[in-house]
Amino acid sequence: MGTTSTHEHEIHDVVGIGFGPSNLSLAIALEEHRANVPDRPVKAAFFERQASFGWHRNMLLPSTTMQISFLKDLATFRNPVSRFSFVSYLHAAGRLVQFVNNQDFFPTRQEFHQYLEWAAAGLADRVSYGSEVTAIRPVGDAGTGSPDHLQLEVRGPGGDVRLVRARNVAISTGLVPRLPAGVTADERVWHSSQFLERFRGLDPNELKSVAVVGAGQSAAEITRFLYDMLPHARVSAVIPSYGYSVADDTPFANQVFDPAAVDEYYFGTDRAREAFWHYHRNTNYSVVDDEVIRDLHQRSYEEEVRGHKRLHFLNLTRVADVARVGNETRLTLTSLLDSEPQELDVDALVFATGYEGMDPAGLLGDFDRHFLRDETGRHRVERDYRLVAASGPSCGIYLQGGTEHTHGLSSSLLSNIAVRSGEIADSIVLRRAEQELAGVRAVEAAGAAVRA
Repeated sequence: MGTTSTHEHEIHDVVGIGFGPSNLSLAIALEEHRANVPDRPVKAAFFERQASFGWHRNMLLPSTTMQISFLKDLATFRNPVSRFSFVSYLHAAGRLVQFVNNQDFFPTRQEFHQYLEWAAAGLADRVSYGSEVTAIRPVGDAGTGSPDHLQLEVRGPGGDVRLVRARNVAISTGLVPRLPAGVTADERVWHSSQFLERFRGLDPNELKSVAVVGAGQSAAEITRFLYDMLPHARVSAVIPSYGYSVADDTPFANQVFDPAAVDEYYFGTDRAREAFWHYHRNTNYSVVDDEVIRDLHQRSYEEEVRGHKRLHFLNLTRVADVARVGNETRLTLTSLLDSEPQELDVDALVFATGYEGMDPAGLLGDFDRHFLRDETGRHRVERDYRLVAASGPSCGIYLQGGTEHTHGLSSSLLSNIAVRSGEIADSIVLRRAEQELAGVRAVEAAGAAVRA
């Protein structure tokens, strides 16, 4: 049974919950602030429930590339001379010249993950791994009763609970894998977030028939991977649309991910925000890179030439039911092209059906009532990514994710990560200075009152 400990007099300026790319980028911004203002460092700590740094490890498929430029790293758009840039990583790894010779803006996903691990290792003393924040509670000021800092419960690797205090919290717990209603993951039914770990746990020779459900990048990449890795297997792609749709990564469309687009979305009218989603969802949602689409079509065409077909695209088709039948998984499929349901037995089934957005309410618990929501029930968020408080607590809850409704399409993506983290860091520093100034003025006013 775990024990509870606390550090009564230790109050951090900010505690980061989660240490994926977003809060890693924030840690870098705060580290560079420390270097620039060494006499006024921001006291920060980060807690990550994983045992070590990892970002979408189960989708590090061979030869898959990033969908953003290497310059959209953890720091460059905020600070082009940062020692935590991707270019700095390449230099440290001895591959800068070779990377330039590739003449490619898009590194492999494996290499970008190595970059993230390298950056995280440079800030290892700021993060506690195997540590999960399980609750956040406000702590009231003795004079006013208004919350002026927060107490966090942190469960460590051995089950022991620490009580940590902070003036601000930056929540970056990531997206939640989404499965269709009624579907439960098991040893043969996986979400794409589990893919490589589950695939490697099986004997490939036992996989005679596999299926992938979804129409986005992950679905197409997994379909290609299974086709190449299982040369004896039937591979079925269950696609709700009529084939894959290409991602629009042309220059003008990509402007929706620019830092300036955040202001235009945040301060725009309802019609303007609706237009962002209506016209530009195809930059990221349920779309696939042109190269992957062409690769899959080429494989399908070559099968037609050979007269041996094992790659099957089930277009305009949805999964109505999933059931275990002996050692196999049976799918019941409904198609807009066929009025009769079809059944398909597979040895492994992958749902590349996306993720739910981050919702801080569960972590905040009763403290969530301090924060305002809009007419649709979503949290209201300040421009600096801070929840809007109803009763004006001086402590801040910053969101790294879950702000698509207020800040636009880039809120859960890497594209704007460096600038966003810099804005959060600046907000923490500025608000700390304002609170200290207010404290000094309060003391001066109290002294003047006594003298009077």
